[in-house]
Amino acid sequence: MTRSLHALAYARPSSLESVPGGRRLGLETSQGATPTGREAHPRFFTGFLTSPQIASAALLAVADVAAARYYQPQLRASLDPVVTGNGDRIRFESFSGCGGVYARLDVLAPGLDGGEIGHGTTNVDVNNPLREALSRIGSDDPLHLRVGPDDMVVTTLDGPVVEKKVPLPDRWLRGFAEAQVIAAGFELRAELPAGEAVRFLRSLPKGSGRARPALWVVPAGRSLRQTTRPVPGAVCLPGPDRLVALQRVLRHATALRIYGPAAVGEAAVSAAWEVVLPGMRLTLTLSPEASRGFSGEGGVLEALATDEAGEDAELIGVLLAWEPRIEIADLAASSGLTPERVRAALVRLGTSGRVGYDTAEAAYFHRELPYDAARAERHNPRLRSARALVQAGAVTLEGALGTVTAEDGHVHRVREDGGRLSCTCQWWAAYRGGRGPCKHALAVRMARREVTAPVGAGRTAPAPAVETDTGVR
Repeated sequence: MTRSLHALAYARPSSLESVPGGRRLGLETSQGATPTGREAHPRFFTGFLTSPQIASAALLAVADVAAARYYQPQLRASLDPVVTGNGDRIRFESFSGCGGVYARLDVLAPGLDGGEIGHGTTNVDVNNPLREALSRIGSDDPLHLRVGPDDMVVTTLDGPVVEKKVPLPDRWLRGFAEAQVIAAGFELRAELPAGEAVRFLRSLPKGSGRARPALWVVPAGRSLRQTTRPVPGAVCLPGPDRLVALQRVLRHATALRIYGPAAVGEAAVSAAWEVVLPGMRLTLTLSPEASRGFSGEGGVLEALATDEAGEDAELIGVLLAWEPRIEIADLAASSGLTPERVRAALVRLGTSGRVGYDTAEAAYFHRELPYDAARAERHNPRLRSARALVQAGAVTLEGALGTVTAEDGHVHRVREDGGRLSCTCQWWAAYRGGRGPCKHALAVRMARREVTAPVGAGRTAPAPAVETDTGVR
């Protein structure tokens, strides 16, 4: 697995201090993106949390996910959470070390008081002493929150800094992108009131779910019923032990919402579990299996395979303005693109971390991940293999059928049915498109684009081509 070291530099460690009249939580920021460009230590907020105890518990839940590996837990990894200021809210995001759980805390306007919220994205320091201090907050005494350096530190930034160097695997980066794309296909499937939510979550099986088949849940009155089969209306719960971070905030919950795709077939799928809190939302999105991270799901590959989506993404990217909710109709009017092309461009931007997706509002939001997330595209194995096949001249387009001659000499056939490509390779036989297109189908898409791009509008595109696959992602 390709990885590099991600360097973080903070002006000083984040801390929780006692001050006259309450406490002060100072969250230090590393280098990040803002509307005025890159800043060494951007400042996003200074004011008060309206529910200090709840906010502290929710922030710890996000930090729990960043420090956890739910698969092969003996291998630990941690990356400081990402923080984004969107003008009317502050978002904290993290991804588990195993690549299968994405966490996000949205602190909304009602959860904040007395300060202007800035715009931008960076990492935020959540160190062990701070975690211990946050876990001891037992009352709602006034808590002042500062995200970014205070005025005194701003004037002395040339002094000593706190440096961290953490491993940043490409698989982790691809997973961050895939989680956003997958969540965009979710719909609200169930909502439970506080009491039922607590009872249900505490009734889930404990311990590792690595060897346990996926659990499904079905709305039953005001609660949920567990089942082992994806009956109509069911939502998948793959690895219920991966919801453990929600335990920190359960006693403060006002509701539980569950999002996911419609159940089709027996295969496990992703789902998002959202705990509604006073002025906040805490959401965990789970990959289809505990042993299967988001990086291999392939939801972004179609968007990465076409030049048109890339060109549209450049245009849409210029129009983003750190909006907490991206309105597709407004972008379409501003760009002159159709809503469908705007959506495809947003998917493309999601692959480089420039947008996330909020299931509660069914909308994308603007943020800029504080690392070279474009590596997720450059280092995607299937995408690289598909491009190599096209460059080697291995793709032959034959109307509704395409053939691809693989590196080992095997010939694979790709067909198109209703816009969806199928293939005779091992990858497609194993997943039937459930983890995105195989490299052969991607090669066909690319080859078709090369054939049709120079031609005037109105020409019908030739049929799909195929590429080789040995089951490697």
